[in-house]
Amino acid sequence: MECRAGCGACCIAPSISTPIPGLGRGKRGGERCPHLDENNLCKIFGKPERPAVCSGFQAEELFCGTCREEAMKILSELEGLDNS
Repeated sequence: MECRAGCGACCIAPSISTPIPGLGRGKRGGERCPHLDENNLCKIFGKPERPAVCSGFQAEELFCGTCREEAMKILSELEGLDNS
């Protein structure tokens, strides 16, 4: 599966416990990554400062569903975020 341009769910729903440029302690689940632009594209994609956890994530229908909304729901549930 190819990553959906403009989705950004994997940059919002999951927590990241490793440092991100500008966030020495990573980010909480549900918190928008500061490197996600207004079009939900990663501004550090392909750059060496991009965290390994981000580079290692591969789009799969199991996690990404069929649309952005479904991806947010699936990844938020996996993160244990309350979506009510």
